Parts: sequence; structure tokens; C-alpha cells
Amino acid sequence: MTVNLFMALVLAVLYAVGFYLLMQRSLMRILLGIVILGHASNLLLQLAGGPPERAPILHTAPLEEMADPLPQAMALTSIVITFALTTFLLALAYRGWSMLGHDEVRDDVEDRRIQRLERKLEQEEDEEEEEELEKEATQ
Repeated sequence: MTVNLFMALVLAVLYAVGFYLLMQRSLMRILLGIVILGHASNLLLQLAGGPPERAPILHTAPLEEMADPLPQAMALTSIVITFALTTFLLALAYRGWSMLGHDEVRDDVEDRRIQRLERKLEQEEDEEEEEELEKEATQ
């Protein structure tokens, strides 16, 4: 099986755009990123299946002429998962828009508080280690 350079570039662009959109703050951009990543995954699975061949039904064609059904089944599973994530994110975006008036994902205040506490504890531990090293050096 040979790799089509054009399709490899299309896949690279789709994955790059999908991951870029996934890292944004707007839920609509995150949703578009999930959809684009789903399309890229479907295309990758179809390309992995190779060129179109005969249907994989026993006694209708020799085994060498039959297509591999696994990539097709995985592509169908990918479609279902992408659809489920899309509907969930659409509901989440609608709920956020109706309650807050925007779809921006904000940082959690509790996460910030925990990060500050961790930094403070790390600084205290560093200071204690320095004091112990100074005591050992003076003895």
C-alpha cells in the first residue's frame, strides 16, 4: 500500500486546525475543533483501509479481492462518538449562552486558589531545605 502525499497533507491540516480550535476559549470553536478532528479521524481510518475492493462476504470473491471491514467499522464508531460529543457540546454551549450570555470558558476560581497554595507550599519547602543546608554548612 502506498501513501498518497496529498491525503497525508490534508490529514495533517485537518488535525492541526482541529487541535488549534480545541485549545481556544470559545465553546463554539471547541465544538468546531471536535467536529474537524472527527472528520480527520474518519478520513484516516478510511485511508488505512486501503483502496475500495469487493464486499467482505464469504464465497462471493477470493480473499485477496475482499476489503478489510475493520477500518469501516471503526469509522462508523468514530462517527457515532463524534456525533455524541457534538450534541453534548451544543447543549453545553446553549446552556452557557442562556445562563451567562457568552460561550467563553473561564478559569475556575478554586483551581487558581489551589495553584497558589501549591506554589506557597513549594516555596516554604524550598526555604526549609535552604535553612537545613545552611545549618549543616555552619556545623
